[in-house]
Order: sequence, then structure tokens, then C-alpha cells
Amino acid sequence: MIRRVCVLLLLMMATTAAPASAGMRLEDICRIKGQEENSLHGLGIVVGLKGTGDGGDFAPMIRSLAMAMQLMGNPIGQGELKNARNCAIVTVSATIPAEGARQGDPLDCKVSSIGSAKSLAGGRLFTAPLQGPNPASDRVYAFAEGAIMIDDPVNPLNGTIKNGCRLEEDFFNVFSKGDKITLVIDKNLTGFQVAQEIVFSIQDQLRFQLGAEFGQDYQFVRAINQGNVEVMIPPQYRDDPVDWIAQVLAVEIRDAPVDARVVINAKTGAIAVDGDVEIGAALVTVQGIAVQTGANVLPSPFAAVGPKTAKLDDLIKALNAVRIPPAEIIEIIRVLERSGNLKGRVIFE
Repeated sequence: MIRRVCVLLLLMMATTAAPASAGMRLEDICRIKGQEENSLHGLGIVVGLKGTGDGGDFAPMIRSLAMAMQLMGNPIGQGELKNARNCAIVTVSATIPAEGARQGDPLDCKVSSIGSAKSLAGGRLFTAPLQGPNPASDRVYAFAEGAIMIDDPVNPLNGTIKNGCRLEEDFFNVFSKGDKITLVIDKNLTGFQVAQEIVFSIQDQLRFQLGAEFGQDYQFVRAINQGNVEVMIPPQYRDDPVDWIAQVLAVEIRDAPVDARVVINAKTGAIAVDGDVEIGAALVTVQGIAVQTGANVLPSPFAAVGPKTAKLDDLIKALNAVRIPPAEIIEIIRVLERSGNLKGRVIFE
């Protein structure tokens, strides 16, 4: 039977975003195009398992193990490996941070079983080459190896190798193109009014930096759409674009939306709401719990919250009052975000 939790949240949804506090900078709500994470991936063999590996009936693992032994100068027939239950074939992945990385830098990597193994606990990844996100390229960007730590004892087929990936070359993300940079507004804050306010703020605070080539009437900044703003690099900064980017990101935005966010640790059930995270009218059903938010809901024992907008922290307080488990509250937040009814950034640790 579904338990129905009707939380009365009076919604008078504003047509414009709430103003930010004075002093918010562009770096708080934007990033430079080119500052994106990159993923590396590959296949590997985990060894040292206590009989919980793929076993001789899983041909892909046997073929991979035989090939690895051949490359190491010890060729062996696949039939001789039929009882190898201490090995498992896995996928290996690593993420290069948005700011890039240098050759030799260590990164954490994730491993996941793709065979018939029962557990990767106690195993160690044999050296595995990692390629880039382009499947058409066989270029090796890094190598991964090391002892596996199981992330969740309930699911021992996934694990992490701390600092197990070592890069073989530098990764420098290109952040300017054609003497221009592009500001990418955070997805939860995009809007035509926000983009135009960014344009006005940059013009107002940085126009004095323009050289004679640009002229006072030159449109050196423009909004491409509601999520991207293009900024020209003045001639005097083209040999040192980092200096110009630092000044652009330091521009203060007086009328930008609040960068509200929710930080969630799914393992511990901890939820931290930073800022006024708003929620829209929705009906969410998770694990037998129905949660309805909006103006036209049935009376409930919880007082109406907020005269203008519904807040996520009030919803969490109401759910805690009726002893809804943290895992189910987290899933409700996930559903609200996916449905577009949560006005803020959700960060999972």
C-alpha cells in the first residue's frame, strides 16, 4: 500500500530568478568553454581473487589472460587456464579533471566486472592500457594498475583503485578559439535575462580595458543564447589570455540568480542544502511513498512554508518529521531534479 505524504507548499512561482547577494562573481555561475572533464577507458584483468573470478567457462577472460601471458613471453594454451578462478575481466575507467592534468599525474580509476565473477574483493588489477573517448582511436593515454577497494560491500563487482591511473602525456584543455572565449552558464541558472545581465556587467566593468582597435562602440561581448556568452580577447591580452580570463571571471554580477545547491552523500545519507533551493509543483512516488508538492493539495499537518516559493529544505523537514528514510529522501530529490522541478544544483559526493 502506498503511503501518501502530502506536503502543502504554497507555490507562487516567480517569472524571474531571485536576485543574488552583492559580490557574486562570474566564476560562481559560469565556466570557460573547454573546461570539461575527459574520460579514459579500457579493459583489464583482475588477479589474486580467492576463487571468486570468472572461471574457465568464461571464454573472454581466458583469451585475455592467455594473450597477456603471451605478451609477457610465456605463451600458454587456453585449455591450460580452464581452472583459473582467481582472475576476472573488468572495464577500467578514469576521469581527467576539467582543469587538465600533467604527464605522470595519478588519478583514481574505477573497475567493474563484465564477466561471471562473484566478487572483486581482494583482487589487484594487472597493468591495463587506457584509451580516450574516441572509439576509433587506439592511442594509449594512461596505464592503470593496483589493489581494488570495494565501494559497496553489497555490490562487490565494482571498486576503486586509489591513484591507480598514471597519465602518459599532458592534457591541456583549449579554452580560447579565434581570439574568443565562451562563458558557459551553469545549467540550473540559464536564461535570457541572466545571459543579458552578464553581457551588461562585462561591458560596464571591462570596457575601459579595450584598446583603440576595438573602439568604444565595439560589441566585444554578446550572448549567443540563454546559456552561452561570447567574449573577445583584446589585442593587448592575446599573448596572455589567462590574465584577461581572470578579469572576466572576477566581474561582479548584481542581478544574477542565486546559485543554490544540494550536496548529497548517498553512502552516509547526509544531505546539505546550500542556498534557497526551490521546487515546483510535482507528484513523486518512490518506494511506496507518494509526495505531492504544490498549491492544490490536500490539507496536511505541516504548516504552509514560504509566502512565495516552495523550498527544498522545508520538504526535507516535513519528510523527516514522518520518519522517511534518508535513502528514499535522496531518491525523491533525484526524481525532482530529473523532472526539472528542482531549481538548484545537485552534487553527489
